Amino acid sequence: MMVLTFETVLGLVAGSLTTLAFLPQVVRTWRTRSTADISLVMFLVLCSGIALWLVYGLVRGDWPVIIANGLTLVLASTILFFKIRHG
Repeated sequence: MMVLTFETVLGLVAGSLTTLAFLPQVVRTWRTRSTADISLVMFLVLCSGIALWLVYGLVRGDWPVIIANGLTLVLASTILFFKIRHG
């Protein structure tokens, strides 16, 4: 059960903002299928880091970290998928 302390709310707001930051790029990449200006290495490293943060959140039972990084991993992996598929 998640307790809504100040720290939890702060984590949820911060996680929401950083997760939503990926949304415009996902939409653009989805529509254009263009990933020419996106670095494959950067997104591989980024997705790896996000996955590790997700595992960290799971180990600690930290719901803001789990939720934010789970959603961010989906969005960043979508961009990575298009980068690998469409170059």
